[in-house]
Amino acid sequence: MISYEFPLNERVRTLLRLEDLFMRIERFILRAECEDHHAALGVLFEILEVASRADLKSDLLQELERQKKVLNALHNNPAISEDALDAVLGEIEQDCARLLEINGKIGQHLRDNEWLMGIKQRAVIPGGVCEFDLPSYHYWQHQPQAQRLADLQAWLTPLLPLKDAIALMLKLLRESGRSHRFTAHHGTFQQMQGGRVAQLLCLSLEEGTPCIPEISANKYALNIRFVAANFSSAKTALYEHDVDFNLVFCSLQ
Repeated sequence: MISYEFPLNERVRTLLRLEDLFMRIERFILRAECEDHHAALGVLFEILEVASRADLKSDLLQELERQKKVLNALHNNPAISEDALDAVLGEIEQDCARLLEINGKIGQHLRDNEWLMGIKQRAVIPGGVCEFDLPSYHYWQHQPQAQRLADLQAWLTPLLPLKDAIALMLKLLRESGRSHRFTAHHGTFQQMQGGRVAQLLCLSLEEGTPCIPEISANKYALNIRFVAANFSSAKTALYEHDVDFNLVFCSLQ
């Protein structure tokens, strides 16, 4: 199966972007070549930009506290495992405590580093980080792998409480829905929502199906259009065959 996730509000959109960026930087950091560490640094700058929302930290804290109250109300429910419930509540407590330890704006330690900000400023220019533009960065790229790795981890570590809180929030969100099986006739599907508002839609279909879903949704209706996966064509075209797919509506209480 190939899966697609469609955020339906700006908060979830931001969380998914940061989740993707954290996964990418961890992959690049683990590699040995200086080109991989250059890519990791570029992703670090992207994380800084996306995480610069002034209310991101407070939004996460408020939502985690709200989920803690919802989950606490499930104690003594015979359908709920007390051990599993306590484990999730423990994660929430830990992630909230670590978020509160972040002083000031998220990523401020990076903004205070003039050398890094100089690289960030040049990185937006095509070819702007050549050795003649940034000889000090060229020197850093030629340091031993262990030194570059230590630097990257030092720059990334203060952001890890944010990564962990986002991972927990998205885990709770993804586990909040149930999978339903639908068929899009002649490549289109519509369902009336009846006022129900999801925060995230997770759609999956057989990997060999040569089409790509496009989703638009509001509290009144959900519309899915499957587009033919033809990348040699200048224009997109509707996939005019029936498509079976699974759909999960995810929304936290």
